[in-house]
Amino acid sequence: MTTTRFAPSPTGYLHVGNLRTALFNWLIARAAGGTFILRLDDTDPERSKTAYADAIREDLDWLGLHWDREERQSARLDRYAAAADRLRAERRLYEAFETPAELDLKRKKQLNMGRPPVYDRAALALTEDARAALRAERPGYWRFLLDPARIEWDDLILGPQSIDAASVSDPVLIRGDGQVLYTLASVVDDTEMGITHVVRGADHVTNTATQIQIMAALGHAPPAFAHHSLLTGAQGEALSKRLGTLSLRDLRAAGVEPMALISLMARLGSADPVELRPDLDAVIAGFDIARFGAAPTKFDAGDLTPLSAHFLAARPVGAVMADFAALGVAAAEAERIWPAIRDNVARRSDIAVWVGLIREGAAPLIAPEDEAFVAEALALLPPPPWVETAWADWTGAVKAATGRKGKALFLPLRKALTGRADGPDMAALMPLLQKPPR
Repeated sequence: MTTTRFAPSPTGYLHVGNLRTALFNWLIARAAGGTFILRLDDTDPERSKTAYADAIREDLDWLGLHWDREERQSARLDRYAAAADRLRAERRLYEAFETPAELDLKRKKQLNMGRPPVYDRAALALTEDARAALRAERPGYWRFLLDPARIEWDDLILGPQSIDAASVSDPVLIRGDGQVLYTLASVVDDTEMGITHVVRGADHVTNTATQIQIMAALGHAPPAFAHHSLLTGAQGEALSKRLGTLSLRDLRAAGVEPMALISLMARLGSADPVELRPDLDAVIAGFDIARFGAAPTKFDAGDLTPLSAHFLAARPVGAVMADFAALGVAAAEAERIWPAIRDNVARRSDIAVWVGLIREGAAPLIAPEDEAFVAEALALLPPPPWVETAWADWTGAVKAATGRKGKALFLPLRKALTGRADGPDMAALMPLLQKPPR
């Protein structure tokens, strides 16, 4: 069975870069009728927060990306300890003691000599007495001993990949304070949970090479890997987890529709054009991970506004009935209002703007040169309620009385009734208005 996972750290809010990873994994699982796991990488007790874990669930629920089960890495520490013991027994995990400053000095010396800054494995040459002496000074941490062979896999997005393990430092799997790091925890989880596809950002390519060797050392074959391109801002700048305007919670607060965001993210960076989809089933049917490329992909949050507007405009009144009900608008009235305003609703909060206008009227917006004309026109305006032909009847009477026509006739009258220069078709809106201009 196809099984995928999304493994965020509950150390901050999700942003659009995280969403891309979550969405791709969710789509692969759903297309195959498989399992999608939400796996919280919460092994860092100081930075992991319950509030962030709750926010991750809330964001995924808002998008409709529901998971089949949830796992927490903090509940699996015994599994990581068992894997570490096995690697130690096979002499693939060794204790090291260099401080960050010492490692930095080694890297600088290697670079000055024209060598790659790869860990020199000096810890392997320590005697037991030397290790004991160092342990008395500082806690040791644990590195995985890489086999200096070429690591190859066929990436579902990047194509054939080949990395020389000799060019990579032995990865640290366990810190000096005993905290298990992502590289080991992820391998143990992926193998024991039967993950068949791992989809993540291109910044994990080197991680993948080392994890393939760790999996082999633990007696497991690797899953299929796919590394999607990294998102940049509209100007090519790097996205950050802390860039609040691109967090999912802030996009939601700004009125972005979930399907607008998902439709964009399901195609952005692929060979296919972005297409607004009506529901998640349509997104699943149109998704092909092989269509995505490796080049950095620009994300412009401004693209979400028209997509949200187009999505809402295509919704039946039933899809926004709760929004009307929250404003105290009865279903029968909502069924009259929605067809008139739907093309002028960019976000659901706009519904309240138009309902307010319909119920309370507006202060006329009158240009100085139109004051006399508008005064004459308002004198010809009958009191509400207005019939279905009210706009045509009134503008016809004003045209006959003043000789005005075209934009010079219609725009000042729209602004006099609504206080705005744009908006819904006045023939549809005017019969809904309950009060004359203020």
